[in-house]
Amino acid sequence: MDSSDSPSDNTNLFLQIVEHPDGTITRPFVPLSPPNSDPPVLSKDIILNPSHDTYLRLYLPSAAVSENQKLPVVLFFHGGGFVLFSPSAVFYHGFCEAMAASIPALIISSSYRLAPETRLPGAYEDAVEALSWVQSQAMDPASADPWLQRHGDFSKFFLMGSSSGGNIAYHACLRAMSMDLMPVQLCGVILNQPYFGGVERTVSEAASENDSMLPLRANDTLWRLALPIGSNRDHAFANPVKAGLDGVVGMAKCIIIGCKGDPLFDRQKLFAEILEKEGVEVTKRLDGTGSHAIELFIPDKAEALFKEVKAFVYGA
Repeated sequence: MDSSDSPSDNTNLFLQIVEHPDGTITRPFVPLSPPNSDPPVLSKDIILNPSHDTYLRLYLPSAAVSENQKLPVVLFFHGGGFVLFSPSAVFYHGFCEAMAASIPALIISSSYRLAPETRLPGAYEDAVEALSWVQSQAMDPASADPWLQRHGDFSKFFLMGSSSGGNIAYHACLRAMSMDLMPVQLCGVILNQPYFGGVERTVSEAASENDSMLPLRANDTLWRLALPIGSNRDHAFANPVKAGLDGVVGMAKCIIIGCKGDPLFDRQKLFAEILEKEGVEVTKRLDGTGSHAIELFIPDKAEALFKEVKAFVYGA
């Protein structure tokens, strides 16, 4: 991969996190995008939980409005190592906007409380709250958001996440198994480069000391900030393979997307293999090349990802 394909070390946002002696952090500046009221994709924000300052950003292709279409509904969780970003971050806004048009689908990009202010499982709890919100929209169409009322097909509902958002989508799926989501039908889970860890280094992690996107020292820092105080990277939130995947029996089918060149690749590959052994229907797309989060910076990689997501969603 050419060095221009992703940010250099001196612009790496994770390495710009400043930790203070009192346990707080200062985050690097990230440009934000407001919702968009112009075609081809409309977007708007809806408050999820004002006490947690969480919200949802909805994306609706304008063609669905003019053609009165019903579209699959995808609840998406952004990446950022549980520590950075939001649905408004310029690159995640652009990503969801493009994905909504490409699939096409009604995308709900959910914010969640960030670490270290709220350590895991806070983000999982926020994901379940977003799930419950989606269900409330399906249960009471008369008071539902107009976009979901007119254009959301709740019989084709999917969870999706990228990086740490993939980790969140997985844990949200596990929690959804104990919930009655009807009339929402969870048809599948889309895990794009899901973020997992462990105390013992994998080969791809060990080789990532100078990775331009997720260098090893940043990886370690993110887990230290996100996991419950006193735990290590073998905690079930980070290393579900070591903790055991007994709870996945009956899990919705999933697609796991990754690429060689991502420091997390070895863990994603092992996770997919163990899920399969536990009887989960897994579509593996792990033969590409690139870097972690490459779809946010290289349009061709984003389009290739959207093609896989579209096939998974419309083949469900």
